[in-house]
Amino acid sequence: MRINRFSTWGWSTDKTVLAAGPCSAETEEQVLTAARALQQAGIGFFRAGIWKPRTRPGSFEGIGREGLQWLQRVQQETGLKVGTEVAEPAHVEACLEHQIDVLWVGARTTTNPFSVQAVADALKGVDVPVLVKNPMSADIGLWIGAIERLANAGVGQLGAIHRGVSSSLEMRYRNAPAWKMPIELMRRMPELPIICDPSHICGKADLISAIAQEAMDLLFDGLMVEVHPDPPNAWSDAAQQLTPDQFIAMVEALEVSEEKSDSAAFMNRMTTLRESVDEVDGQMLELLAQRMAVVREMGRLKSEQHVSTLQPHRWQEILTDRIRRGAALNLSNDFVEQFMQSVHEEAIRQQEADRIDGAV
Repeated sequence: MRINRFSTWGWSTDKTVLAAGPCSAETEEQVLTAARALQQAGIGFFRAGIWKPRTRPGSFEGIGREGLQWLQRVQQETGLKVGTEVAEPAHVEACLEHQIDVLWVGARTTTNPFSVQAVADALKGVDVPVLVKNPMSADIGLWIGAIERLANAGVGQLGAIHRGVSSSLEMRYRNAPAWKMPIELMRRMPELPIICDPSHICGKADLISAIAQEAMDLLFDGLMVEVHPDPPNAWSDAAQQLTPDQFIAMVEALEVSEEKSDSAAFMNRMTTLRESVDEVDGQMLELLAQRMAVVREMGRLKSEQHVSTLQPHRWQEILTDRIRRGAALNLSNDFVEQFMQSVHEEAIRQQEADRIDGAV
């Protein structure tokens, strides 16, 4: 599978790629007003939703093919590249007919491999950049699978968009940032460009700049931000759209992190600190192995006495105690809970494995 970095795509020479524009193309005047305001902002491409997959019927579901003509006017009048979301072969065919520069596959589509394959089949033999949003759930396998389907169809200019994941928990964001998901994608597919969609993560305009900066700190390759000339009167997702002036101010304030520094003092200090991390990690793994040895002994004792492997009350006691201890050590409750959950699951697995081996 061959995937190229943004720098080889031809349509963007900047290291940090910026995509901006309204959530939905509503009217020709609205689209052109937004594009003209963003023309001098140095964006890689102007984005606008043409077809809007809504959770429930009855809300604005996109202007349809007519909006593609407006995007062509943006190309002609401003020189900007333009992009939109596609969810089915008919969308792909319409975009190719109107010479849309960039396409992306939305979160709802990524969730369904059948839909992704249909889009991939429609793109065979076509040289157009395609970005893939992560699925609604925190399932990196679905995300990678969608990227692989498009790559197998011959799409060489591929990238990913992280837009957070749905959560049933009450939180300040519309979608959970779930940073570990794109970080894992970076590890597995290091050549794949990844940009962040802080608009869909946040759901509120006043939160976007902080998430955008966090994405830059995590070495994302760029941002896709929803920008509308009149956000309060937007036909979709009004609360999460910035004005062009707000977007430009945010971009000017961004600090773009570098993966490496040429400073010898910095590199020497980092080398020392990395060696310390390696040493601590080694000690931590040894301690975990010791814990599992004790757990297996506990499992054998339970088996001899015909006691259940899972002890819910004991597990709750452990979790409550470790979260309390973690807080005293400046570790977040969420981190300690997730860590202990993983340790607990491995402990149960090892105890069950011992029971099976003992019964054979």
